[in-house]
Amino acid sequence: MTLTPAQLALLVDHTLLKPEATSAQVRALASEAQQLGVFAICVSPSLVAEVGDTGSVAKATVCGFPSGKHTSAVKAAEASQAVAEGATEVDMVIDLGRLLSGDVAAVRADIDAVRSAMPDAALLKVIIESAALDDEQVVAACEAAEQAGAQFVKTSTGFHPAGGASVHAVRLMAQTVGGRLGVKASGGIRTWSDAVALVEAGATRLGLSGTRAVLEGGSATSGGY
Repeated sequence: MTLTPAQLALLVDHTLLKPEATSAQVRALASEAQQLGVFAICVSPSLVAEVGDTGSVAKATVCGFPSGKHTSAVKAAEASQAVAEGATEVDMVIDLGRLLSGDVAAVRADIDAVRSAMPDAALLKVIIESAALDDEQVVAACEAAEQAGAQFVKTSTGFHPAGGASVHAVRLMAQTVGGRLGVKASGGIRTWSDAVALVEAGATRLGLSGTRAVLEGGSATSGGY
């Protein structure tokens, strides 16, 4: 696959979800996002209203993050408030324990509660923690997300000890949703080659915290950014 840094940037959610992140840091993130030409920024819910102007860059946030063990009502309220404060995309974390125990119906209901709390125009991504799942569970999580009306499935929070995105998981997720949903790869993507491999596997969005370094890695091999 031949991609320029500018083309890859358009697939990126430029992300800052550290607990210690400040208002000043997320405003700097928004400024850098516009310089880099990324698709979106992704910040914690408490900072959505403090981001300021992002120009054409979308505002994304998270809910039920990072454990997914919040009640559905809390996740739904968090998503609803975030959209009211300016977020256009919400990345929610499933209840991983429910999925691992085989209660896919509960996972689907959890996603549906969040989707129902958001306006139709807002986009919902569902974080499944793919590194903690076997293939059958990855497929089940993706199917639940689609059935509940989500627009994306996403590999990882980046906080789970099992790890982040893998080429195998992204390929399986892409095959499962068959182009009907987007696939966001996130967690541990630190180099240009990592990013391109995941796009080749089927990722249509990338969650990056070290965006500039990744894009500059491509500049060295693709003729400049």
